[in-house]
Amino acid sequence: MKAKKRIMVIVLCALAVPLLLLAVWAIMSPGKIRTYQEPNSLSEKFIMEINGAPNGFFINSKDVSNPVLLLVSSGPGTDDYVFTDKYKDMHLEDDFTVVYWDYRWMGIAYNSAVRKDEITLNNLLNDTQAVTNYLKERFNKDKIYIMGFSGGTHLALREVARHPENYYAYIGMAQCVTDSYENDTVMFSFMKKAFSDRGDKKNLSKLEASVDHVENGNVKCKDWYSYVMLLHTAGGGTIKDKDEFQGITWPIITAKCYTLKEKINYVVGMKMYRTTPLASELDDFDYRQSLTELKVPVYFISGEYDYNCPWELVKDYNEKISAPAKGFYKISNAAHSPLWENSDETCMILRDIKEKTQNG
Repeated sequence: MKAKKRIMVIVLCALAVPLLLLAVWAIMSPGKIRTYQEPNSLSEKFIMEINGAPNGFFINSKDVSNPVLLLVSSGPGTDDYVFTDKYKDMHLEDDFTVVYWDYRWMGIAYNSAVRKDEITLNNLLNDTQAVTNYLKERFNKDKIYIMGFSGGTHLALREVARHPENYYAYIGMAQCVTDSYENDTVMFSFMKKAFSDRGDKKNLSKLEASVDHVENGNVKCKDWYSYVMLLHTAGGGTIKDKDEFQGITWPIITAKCYTLKEKINYVVGMKMYRTTPLASELDDFDYRQSLTELKVPVYFISGEYDYNCPWELVKDYNEKISAPAKGFYKISNAAHSPLWENSDETCMILRDIKEKTQNG
């Protein structure tokens, strides 16, 4: 009888502990974003239908009379407000009305009614235009700024090429340049040196197994997501010197800007985006050949340790693109996310870009 009671206690504890942890996690996930005391400030988080699909928005501004900056999320399919929640010293809202956009059925806009076949490049470009027009009208602006981040640079760059009249400038942070062998080879060289310098034979072996050697000394990775996991380990991933759990997973788990349900939807939506028509439509590109001119000023911002979108290739693209004004900025002590990793330096550059282009 005593043995049965002990077993029952063990079973009850086994059930209670996960439930308790889930309850604590829910309490730690209020879904609140940063707010301000300034009379002309704005803090909003909402979902709105755009072109027949749900889209999510986080808006931070200490003064809504400031220029609007639309941040086109990374991935594509990854909500980036998590980093603004995590890195409290980032105060881009001092100088801009910052709009973090979760495009259709991603981030806080994900729901089980998702229609994956409608997540196409053309639909997302039309959404970008509609969001831009909404922001111009709502904040009474003739133009706005648009900043693509990583995978979001595909949408932002192409939309500026389609409708330059809507934008003061294009800003590419961690700009995607090409998915050619060249990109994989630059990544490979960085990782090989990093692992060699550490004497990390285990990851050197994983690295070698992760690629095929092709012509002219280049390599081609076998699986992109496994390759990026290795890059995190090498120190050139999303956050400098942090692996994927430290740099991405833990910030999502501990973020206060999402509810528990939103955190689950965040991950489900992020993975879902990898299986959409958009994912294959963004294969096989090199903007140094396909998009070599913009009619607005162009500025690229890269971390000096960014080898997810290698800064050397971004610098090369900056040299090749034609624009009324352009610039390349390499942010110190940062990898793939310079706005949050080194916010002082990055925000100073963005402030300077604003001052240069406001009369444009």
